[in-house]
Amino acid sequence: MVTKDARGTGLTFGRAVEAYERSRPGYPAAALDWVLPPGAQQVVDVGAGTGKLTRGLVARGLSVTAVEPDGAMRAELERRVPQATALAGTGESLPLPDGCVDAVLFAQSWHWVDPQVAGAEAARVLRPGGRLGLLWNLRDNRVPWVHDLEEIMVVSGGPPGYGWDPGLALPGSPLESREVAWTHRLAVDALVDMVASRSYVIDKPEGERAAVLARVRELATTHPDLAGSDTVDVPYVTHCYRTAGDAR
Repeated sequence: MVTKDARGTGLTFGRAVEAYERSRPGYPAAALDWVLPPGAQQVVDVGAGTGKLTRGLVARGLSVTAVEPDGAMRAELERRVPQATALAGTGESLPLPDGCVDAVLFAQSWHWVDPQVAGAEAARVLRPGGRLGLLWNLRDNRVPWVHDLEEIMVVSGGPPGYGWDPGLALPGSPLESREVAWTHRLAVDALVDMVASRSYVIDKPEGERAAVLARVRELATTHPDLAGSDTVDVPYVTHCYRTAGDAR
């Protein structure tokens, strides 16, 4: 999706682009309302993947540049969101001129970049008064079946704990934060795809990968809160951060 996988071994997500597209959620309107500055027109979506955030931005009539280094992910984005301009690049090296956008957004991607370098790049391309916005969709593990799913994912190599530290982001520009709770409905197969699209699962040997996905499917078909249903309502909390005031 962005520049490296969790172990720094290189691009990963393009090897599971179809599972990623089928299963990963978009972002709730309330989150976009909050991270975007008033009157925004030109926005860059960094680490855009297949365009999950890009779609919500384009739907608002914004001029969107989607920056994505993985060719397979970028090709899917171009197919799904032809209204956006898709460019190869990373958060540390944005293919954009100085002072050209009103917002730089990282959705599910800030944790893949060097925050000091990426923060400097964001400051470079932002206009005066522009904002850096960071978003993470996190499953609400206070729900019992989600807690059990998270345990499977952590045992399989996923990050422990809940949430990401956005760091300083832009020096001299403190971050405000907000959480938005919402629900994303998935078919059971797509729930399995959601786990299959994680970098630490993609990188597993085929036998280990199949075993992880079998555990997820077993959970989806036997847990008392899920058994007997063809769909799953996945509770999410979108963690949102934005620079307060003038990002430069």
